[in-house]
Formats: sequence, C-alpha cells, structure tokens
Amino acid sequence: MKNRAVRFGVVLGGAMVVLTSCGSSKSPSMIDSKGNEAKHIAGVWWLMFTLAAAVYVVVAGFIVYAIRRRHSDQQEPQSDQADTGAQRFDDRMIVWGGVAVPLVILLVLAVVTVRTTDALRRPERNALRVEVVGKRWWWAVTYPTARFTTANEVHLPAGRPIELGLTSDNVIHSFWVPQLAGKLDMIPGQRNILRIRASAPGVYEGLCAEFCGVQHAHMMFTVIVQTAGDFDRWLAQRSQPPLEPASESAAQGAVAFNRLPCAGCHTIAGTQANGTLGPELTDIASRRDLGAGTVTNDPENLARWITDAPSLKPGALMPPIAMTGSEVQSIVAYLESLK
Repeated sequence: MKNRAVRFGVVLGGAMVVLTSCGSSKSPSMIDSKGNEAKHIAGVWWLMFTLAAAVYVVVAGFIVYAIRRRHSDQQEPQSDQADTGAQRFDDRMIVWGGVAVPLVILLVLAVVTVRTTDALRRPERNALRVEVVGKRWWWAVTYPTARFTTANEVHLPAGRPIELGLTSDNVIHSFWVPQLAGKLDMIPGQRNILRIRASAPGVYEGLCAEFCGVQHAHMMFTVIVQTAGDFDRWLAQRSQPPLEPASESAAQGAVAFNRLPCAGCHTIAGTQANGTLGPELTDIASRRDLGAGTVTNDPENLARWITDAPSLKPGALMPPIAMTGSEVQSIVAYLESLK
C-alpha cells in the first residue's frame, strides 16, 4: 500500500511539473520566443527546467529506494557489516547529493545567467529609439526621430535593434512582452532601457507586470512588428497631420470636439487640441483597442467610451461627459476618420 502511494505521488508530481510548463495557447508565452532577447531568456528557462526535472527524478528515485530498504530492514534485520556499508553509502550521498551536485548546478546556472544578462544589456549600433511612458492606466508611445506620439500600440520593424526607453509619471509599472523580451520596471524619474530585436513580423501582446492600481488588469498594449518597408511607410504616414474631415458629420464632430472638454485633455496633430492628460488621438481610428485593451475599437464602443469611460473601465481618469445624441454621433464620425 505504501509503495502504491509513493508511486502515485511520484507520477502526480511529474504530471504537475509537465502541466505547469505548458501555457494556454491564447496567452503570450516567453517559451514561444519571437525575438533574440526572448530566445536568450527561454534558453535559461529550459536549462533550469531540465535541471529541476532531473533533480526531481533522482530525488523521487531515492525516496522509493529508501522506503523499500526500510521495508526490507523491518522484515530481515541487517548485520552489523551491512549496516556499516549502508552508513557509508548514506555519507557519500550526503556529500555528493547534498553538497557537490547542488554546487555544480548552481555554478552552471550562475555562469549561464551572467552571460545571458550581459547579452541582454549589450547595446547595438543604429538602434531605433522609442520612448514609452506608463500612465494611469495606459501607455504613451513616442518616436523621437519622427516627433510622433501614439498610445497603447508599439510599431517596430523586424530584424532591427530597438532601444525602448521606459519610465512612468505616476507609480511603478512593468513593461513586458513575453514573446519578445523580459520584463523591465518603469520607475518615476528613472529611464530604464529595454533592448529588443524582433525576428519576424507579427502581433504580440504585452502587459503591465507590476500591480499598479485598480485597473492593473486592464493595462495592456500591443506590439506590431512589421517589415522594414511597411514600418517606414507607417511612420511616414503617422508623421503627417490627419486630413481634413471628409464628411459633414465628421466636420461637425471636429467642431464639437474642440468646443467640449475633449480638446483640453487630448492632442490631435494639426488642430487646436493640444491636451496632455489623455492619450494622443491623432491615429485613434487605426488602433485595435480602446482603454489599453479594455474593449475593441469600434463605433459602438467608441461612443460608450467618450460619453462614460468609467462605465467600461472603473477608475479611468476620463470623466463622464454630457453630450447630445447628435454630438456623440458626430464626434464618433470625426474620431473614426483619424487614421
């Protein structure tokens, strides 16, 4: 009965180890690396996992062996000579299993960790500089060379080294794109640097990995990695002010936007709206989500957001705004034209 219980425990423990190493296919995983930095980190993770699994198997084997030996000793008492041999074996196992082997494992991990850390911190020439500021609870993303700011989406070219300058204007946040790089804290008054080189175009989900308040769970962002040509075209398009509203409804929305409190908090390039409290809206229509991943960016959600953002994201700093139905429709039409 005892042996069955031991075997069950060993199998159950092994199953838990395997299951904990697997993530949901819908969630971004650092093991599914799509960048050089993530590959370095995944390599360390796999090494630690392999060593931990090996230690688990060896320890489980010794537990089974010890139980069997104890059971055998209870049935057939050993001689003094056998007891002496068993004691010597136990002493050797303490020296090797308790001191030597753990020391070797820790030394190997120390060397690999130091080398990986050095590789992650090593600067590269011709890196594209992007500045990201953690807000409450969204992300301001600036491209200094193009003098353009957006929000909650980071566009990057594939294969090019990227230098992300990270900071915060309120509390500590943590910038993490599991498939591209490790997490790095965003500390008020301190600029930290995260280096990334994405290996292939794609859309990668990021999140804040440091509890930062009531809407921490809804402080997400998207990294869109493009080919070099597509990224250059995107950056050139975003560097230009938006076109004049093409429809009458959008034109009325532009007037209403500047008349209402919206223009005091948000910026739209080429217009009188130059607020700095809320996200930049120059390219709002091209974004996938609203409220840093809270809801999908479509006309219905946009209307709900501009009239009562806290109903969708409790704690959001954007207050409810009293508008008529026609004002809401015209402002939505105007914002939908900002691409």
